[in-house]
Amino acid sequence: MAVADDLCLYNEGDDLYDAMLAAIAAAQQSVLLETYIFADDEIGRRFAIALIEAAQRGLDVRVHIDAAGSLFWHSPTLARQMQQGGVQLRWFHRWSWHQPWRYNRRNHRKMLLIDRRQVFLGGSNIHRENSRKLFGEQRWHDIDICVDGHFAEQAAQLFDAFWRGRRRSWAPPLASGDMLLSNHTHASRQAMRRIYRDGFSGASQCIDVITPYFVPDHLTRQALIMAARRGVQVRLLLPRKTDVRIARWAAHASYARLLEAGVKIYEYLPRVLHAKAVVIDGRWAAVGTANIDYRSFFVNYELNLITADPVLCHDLVQQFEYDLLQAETIEPRYWARRPWLHRLGENMAWLVRRWL
Repeated sequence: MAVADDLCLYNEGDDLYDAMLAAIAAAQQSVLLETYIFADDEIGRRFAIALIEAAQRGLDVRVHIDAAGSLFWHSPTLARQMQQGGVQLRWFHRWSWHQPWRYNRRNHRKMLLIDRRQVFLGGSNIHRENSRKLFGEQRWHDIDICVDGHFAEQAAQLFDAFWRGRRRSWAPPLASGDMLLSNHTHASRQAMRRIYRDGFSGASQCIDVITPYFVPDHLTRQALIMAARRGVQVRLLLPRKTDVRIARWAAHASYARLLEAGVKIYEYLPRVLHAKAVVIDGRWAAVGTANIDYRSFFVNYELNLITADPVLCHDLVQQFEYDLLQAETIEPRYWARRPWLHRLGENMAWLVRRWL
């Protein structure tokens, strides 16, 4: 779905994958791919063939895959085929007995850079679960975008920094307007949470949040509560079906206080909700890989586009309204009556929220 001359929004995996594969086929200089999951399935093999063909055309083709994210999805055979075909392949934070804790810090970013002039980014991994043609009506629901110009240049700098292992000492300067926001330094991790919190605190009309993993830290949750109490319409669209059940239990532990403050909570029913986006007052949006949880803000490496693009903001709100038609409202009076065993599980999940 087109949004502007230099920005496109995708809400179907098949459309996204077709556009990405077409861009790889048309590339003239370089193809840089960074992903959390690169599966050895029909989608992964299509991408592997396209990447190998690009490398054999003499292009600079580099692929950076998160080791933990792809642990049960990738295969040595597919990796070997890509490398033998000329693709430069690296694994992010492979398990090491010398540095066991680094395995917990994952590269959750997902981006495809074409000729350093065009970048795709968002929540979709490289796997069949996002394809309606292959996975059917139960495909995962994601949101992705394609942008070019200075966003692509900044994304290329971020890719190069990670490829070279310069994750602690280098970060692009934060701009006051539209920006690509990564969080691979301590300062930028604090900036990501601060930008969300400040956006919630400054909202005057409405806050729409769609996220698959909602385990907010205290300050973020308070910003949402205070917004609702001053009359802002705060709507959270969260999953009923999930690939990480314990994260859903932890999210449930935060519902009661939010509902009491007037926050509207909806659970998406048809399929796994994996999209991540925030729209404030219909004029400011964040879309990318970050969830509203501890892992995205403080542990994982993420990448979000922060923008005031009016067309994108409008289309994200329209997508949100459409998704609400397929969601169930969580009623406070019924929520307060849920069984004690459910509450016990939620409280136990909340205790380990920083590790989810």
